[in-house]
Amino acid sequence: MTGLASTSRQTGQGAAGDAASGRVYAALDLGTNNCRLLVARPTSDGFRVIDAFSRIVRLGEGLGQSGRLSEAAMARTLEALKICAAKMRRRGVTHARAIATEACRRAANCAEFLARAERDTGIAIEIISNDEEAALAILGCAPLVDRAVAQALVFDIGGGSTEIGWMEVPAELDMVKGPNPRLRAWHSIPIGVVTLAEHHGGRRVTPALYEAMIDEVAGALAPFEAAHGLGRLARDGRLQMLGTSGTVTTLAGVHQRLRRYDRARVDGCYLDFPTVRQISRRIASMSYERRVSHPCIGPDRADLVIAGCAILEALCGVWPVGRLRVADRGLREGILFTLMSRTRLAEAAMARRAAPCNGRSQA
Repeated sequence: MTGLASTSRQTGQGAAGDAASGRVYAALDLGTNNCRLLVARPTSDGFRVIDAFSRIVRLGEGLGQSGRLSEAAMARTLEALKICAAKMRRRGVTHARAIATEACRRAANCAEFLARAERDTGIAIEIISNDEEAALAILGCAPLVDRAVAQALVFDIGGGSTEIGWMEVPAELDMVKGPNPRLRAWHSIPIGVVTLAEHHGGRRVTPALYEAMIDEVAGALAPFEAAHGLGRLARDGRLQMLGTSGTVTTLAGVHQRLRRYDRARVDGCYLDFPTVRQISRRIASMSYERRVSHPCIGPDRADLVIAGCAILEALCGVWPVGRLRVADRGLREGILFTLMSRTRLAEAAMARRAAPCNGRSQA
């Protein structure tokens, strides 16, 4: 991260040393639809968020037709990145990682956009693979899994793709070193809320069109189910489901009739599948104007939320777990866990290498 992060010169002594070191970590997730930032300080039992930012930038708008990022989309995104850069400077960030996902993986002009972003904001953004995206999302959500159920299906409905990961639930979650779930398999489909809405339309959606959207997504999920047979685990009660995305948090907010979005009430709550279907169908039947005026949807999501509902219904249909846990967390938290863990491991290794030298000098 040019100009915004430097290598720490302090050697921490485990979690306590890391927490007291003055280190400040930042994780930036640039997706097809959103630009999100978390800034956190390490604590003895994990980390504490000290700043955050989220803005819908629609970087991938029109990408499906043109294969390129549009000038308007890049301009919107650069403005959001400038805000992120200012927050990181103000908070004195020492360690940072900024990642980009599906829109940048697909866009022919992504390299020039990322070079422009680094030149204009000082933020060096790397494009990560689908499998790393799935792994980071799972890592970020791991604290919410039920350790009484040995298998978990974690999904992230993005703007340009949907990631599905099958994980073994760890017996213990070490929030200092970072949760360590075992990712058994992952699958990415090139269908997200932006791509699905652009293909089928998002403002006026008939019941028949909504069913067609569900069928399209279910067809894309079928190879993963055929390969691993998770539906059987779901029917036997041996699989839990955890969802992270604007879609699931929006549905949770609508279900709770929130006057404004409240992360504390949404993150970690449960939605049973009949409720998912009921709320999804209610949203799909709303007029575009009603969606715009809804406090948990609003103008930024009004033309995308029906596509998200269709993706979610398809997921619930393929894997009939019965209920899902809602996570208002994911990639950014996964990045923070890995950054902190790598710093501690690297400095512990340095301390071990230095110890014999120190011992000889004192003899």
